[in-house]
Amino acid sequence: MASAKSPASAHTWRFFRAGGVDQVRLDSAEDILHLDTLDQKLWVALSCPVKGLEFDERTLALLDIDKDGRVRAPEILEAVAWLKRVLGRPAALIEGREALALADIAANTPEGARLLDCAKHVLHSLGRDTKEISVDEATHVSEILTKAEFNGDGVVVPAALKDGAPRKVAEDIVATGGGVLDRSGRMGFDKAMLDAFYTDAVAYAAWYATGARNAKSILPLGGATEAAANAVALVRAKIDDYFARCRLVAFDPRAQAALNREETAYLEIAAQDLSISSDEVAGFPLAAIEAEKPLPLVAAINPAWAAALRVLQEIAVGPLLGKDVVSLTPAQWSAVQQSLAPFETWRASKAGARVEVLGIDRVRAIVAGAERAILEDASASDLAAADRISAIEDVEKLVRLARDFNRLLHNFVNFADFYARDRAIFQAGTLYLDGRSLDLCVQVNDAGKHATLAPMSKCFLAYVDCTRPGEPKMQIAAAFTAGDSDNLFVGRNGLFYDRRGRDWDATIAKIVDNPISIAQAFWSPYKKLLRWIEEQVAKRAAAADDAANTKLQTGATVAGTATTTGMVPALPKKMDIGVLAAISVAIGGIAVVVGKIMEAFFGLGYLMPLGILGLVLLISLPSMVIAWLKLRQRNLGPILDANGWAVNALTKVNIPLGRSLTDTRHIPAGSERSLRDPYAPKASAWPRVILTLLALAALGWGFWRLGYLHTWWPDCPLPRPAVAAPETAAVTPEGAPVDAPTDTTGAEAGG
Repeated sequence: MASAKSPASAHTWRFFRAGGVDQVRLDSAEDILHLDTLDQKLWVALSCPVKGLEFDERTLALLDIDKDGRVRAPEILEAVAWLKRVLGRPAALIEGREALALADIAANTPEGARLLDCAKHVLHSLGRDTKEISVDEATHVSEILTKAEFNGDGVVVPAALKDGAPRKVAEDIVATGGGVLDRSGRMGFDKAMLDAFYTDAVAYAAWYATGARNAKSILPLGGATEAAANAVALVRAKIDDYFARCRLVAFDPRAQAALNREETAYLEIAAQDLSISSDEVAGFPLAAIEAEKPLPLVAAINPAWAAALRVLQEIAVGPLLGKDVVSLTPAQWSAVQQSLAPFETWRASKAGARVEVLGIDRVRAIVAGAERAILEDASASDLAAADRISAIEDVEKLVRLARDFNRLLHNFVNFADFYARDRAIFQAGTLYLDGRSLDLCVQVNDAGKHATLAPMSKCFLAYVDCTRPGEPKMQIAAAFTAGDSDNLFVGRNGLFYDRRGRDWDATIAKIVDNPISIAQAFWSPYKKLLRWIEEQVAKRAAAADDAANTKLQTGATVAGTATTTGMVPALPKKMDIGVLAAISVAIGGIAVVVGKIMEAFFGLGYLMPLGILGLVLLISLPSMVIAWLKLRQRNLGPILDANGWAVNALTKVNIPLGRSLTDTRHIPAGSERSLRDPYAPKASAWPRVILTLLALAALGWGFWRLGYLHTWWPDCPLPRPAVAAPETAAVTPEGAPVDAPTDTTGAEAGG
């Protein structure tokens, strides 16, 4: 099935290739204004975060229409469509100046004319008689109006009300309802909260009036009725349980022991430190269970409930039944509850409970007062300023987009800034560490997500913690794209410079290991071999040291024993001859192998340099091929995706680009350099002597093997020729071999 092609566009697009992908060129204002005709599959990114970028955060916030913390492709296109309507001279987008000329605003469209009038008003309010408005001027006025008392969001803060009575009601509204956040950052109320507050106040006042009209039945104890009802509610379930148990005992006396809790229940808690609030004791009945027994309220009761029953007797039973009542029958308990039932019904129907904290007198005053109309007018006045505030915000947005939009697109629709080495907005600064400066440093917003996605970039990444006095701790992910990783480890310190030039202490916290360069891969096998040899030597030395210490301790122990007992210790067993033979065979085998290798090597003759090259390639080529394959897969996308981007293309970091992103240490051209090091270790002559002798021996062996040594020194034995297969000699007709030598001496003697 053939792949679908992108539809043809009326605008002629031009593309450049970078990072292994074709990226659109945005060279003119026409390119920007026709972005809605460019297939989004050709965009390098589809969204980016508002925070954590080296870009004006306020500009990104104005582009973020839905305020979700991300600028997405539809919001970019919405901004393009808006710019078409309000910008009279689109070329201002390419110029990127700090100020926008008033003549560049479209006066021939309703939206443009509105912004032009607003921009003139802003300049007039600042006392400026200029033909252009700057980002700072628009932002300043926008901030002033945003923090003003009436700023167009419909939220009124109490401080905006000059009259004392309405301001006090506004404070009550905020206190009881929690308030609504105003654009200025303060808490206030809006129309919905105002209406809800007055609805609750009216409902609460009406509910309270019902209780006042029926106070005799609803409030039998007057102001103490609520406390009495609360005391009854606290012990109701427990008292009902007590009388139910007593009725069961009356029905069947055999249940008395079980209903009073078994003795084992007391044994379980006997070893514990008891308290009257103990959960175990609180679960027991209120008093000893007997048939038809009244509930005592003062003595012989469960200590965990004694205080609650005493309060019940003092504020409910005593006032309702008489102070001398110190126990309750089921009928008396029912009478107490019936006396308080109207109150509990009335209390359950309470409305407008939110305003109860103000007190009934304050609520009645608010309901009867005239402050509501004043507060409604204030909310309406705030909303009336919405269009003016919105226009000023749009002026700020227009001035900011004229300055910043083109740069944003070169880090969104394409990554031209990054591939042109012009500091992309996601590059946080430069890290200096291990004799290198690293430009591909990305601030880490979510460490967990970054640790999952970033390794897919195939880059060697170092997660670096950056600290600076007076600033919150920051973490960056730095990509090492040149050099090697020999001296990179967790805990290594460096210095990080952010885009504002501030220096931060930097410490490696985590490393994601991947190949850095082909050169590193070339030397990697040899370095691993050297490390292995060093480790083996260290292990053998440690083992030998342990063995020597053990032998010394054993010898001392044996000598001490011999001195004490008078017994001569047995001599150590001599090495078995078979062991010596085995060692000799092993050494001989190794010598044969080495000899064969040397014979094959010197047998190459003048091709010996190629043999050396082949040996080197045999060792280094596999690691170099693996490194080359991984370096070709280095991709910027996962590093940015881990920070909330939606990268839409394969943004490769190839070897040449990688070398430009990491600068290694170089002495400046034209510098004077002395190679004399007064602290360099003095070189021993023995390594050079041994190396020279080995080289001469190998050279002599090669000359002897090739026959050159016999030419110069006739008495030198020739190398043993290869043994040829025996051939059958021809026979003459008389039966003598053709090549057989003739014994002329014997013939003459016979003659």
